[in-house]
Amino acid sequence: MTSNNILVLPGDNIGPEITSEAVKVINQVKQSFNLDVNVAYGVIGGEAIDNFGHPCPIETINLAKSSKAILLGAVGGPKWDSLELVSRPEQGLLKIRKELDFYANLRPACIFDDLSNSSSLKSEILEGLDLLIVRELVSGIYFGEPRGIFTNDAGDREGFNTYRYSEPEIRRIAKIAFKLSMQRNKKLCSVDKSNVLEVTRLWREILIDESENFPEVALTHMYVDNAAMQLISNPRQFDVIVTGNMFGDILSDISAMLTGSIGMLPSASLNSDNRGLYEPCHGSAPDIAGKGIANPLATILSVAMLFRHSLALEDAAKVIELSVKEVLSEGYRTVDIFTNSIEEKCLSTIEMGDMVIKKIKELVH
Repeated sequence: MTSNNILVLPGDNIGPEITSEAVKVINQVKQSFNLDVNVAYGVIGGEAIDNFGHPCPIETINLAKSSKAILLGAVGGPKWDSLELVSRPEQGLLKIRKELDFYANLRPACIFDDLSNSSSLKSEILEGLDLLIVRELVSGIYFGEPRGIFTNDAGDREGFNTYRYSEPEIRRIAKIAFKLSMQRNKKLCSVDKSNVLEVTRLWREILIDESENFPEVALTHMYVDNAAMQLISNPRQFDVIVTGNMFGDILSDISAMLTGSIGMLPSASLNSDNRGLYEPCHGSAPDIAGKGIANPLATILSVAMLFRHSLALEDAAKVIELSVKEVLSEGYRTVDIFTNSIEEKCLSTIEMGDMVIKKIKELVH
């Protein structure tokens, strides 16, 4: 079995549409660079519930464990909203993250010059934006126990969740963030809420302690509410942001809109062996599923991250990213980033995938 097995989990709603275009890119890169890469398919989310009665069946976990990388589309939708929380499609994603210990979530937010007018912010605020959010992904309040809903003595229902981090969990995500900062501009901002939450007070203490091993990196700290405001008012002050699961979930979606559309934001979730789960940051978008208008570029850019981080094929990653950049520079857009400019051409999901394929061929041959 090749070490370059890629498991594709299309998921729900627009998931199959966007992953189909991303697989076309994988196959073209495989051909162009003569790579030993194999693609297999599995099920997750609502599709898995419908067919197997579970959002992440054991067959999917086994396939994932035998793969070097996983490409996921999106999970969830109104069809499954009536299910109990523990049985909903999103639990499949949480399960695969936990089972394979994909604890380090990397979410880059880079502005493509040709999309500066697609953002709701002024272009002068965004020019040159290139930040990376490092989010701890398998602990914190999303996984903490105990949790649940109960009826109290007064007869009222109460919901509760546990926000918990251990020192090893914080320290390992800190190390990843510091190492990535060393590869970039040596600036790391740790986001917490240590003025009111003890768990993030521990987070800050450990970040400060770990910074002694990386004296070249300038470590700063920011409360999460201020960080959200600063991402909108002055995003270029950031290079690498490291934070916990819930805060990272929120801040990365804010950073997505800086780029003009959440349809442009890729992500990677890595474990200690550099095996990874790669997915766009957007959801399953049931309102546009089947219409052929979903933006596949975040998924395609996630494939670039896959080649870089899990397969260690930097040249392939750069070709994919450059192909996306050139497609955008020539005015090709999907509807979410289309501004009705006369210089722009609005494409379907499939047409956008085909344009990226065309550029890859031109760049490699």
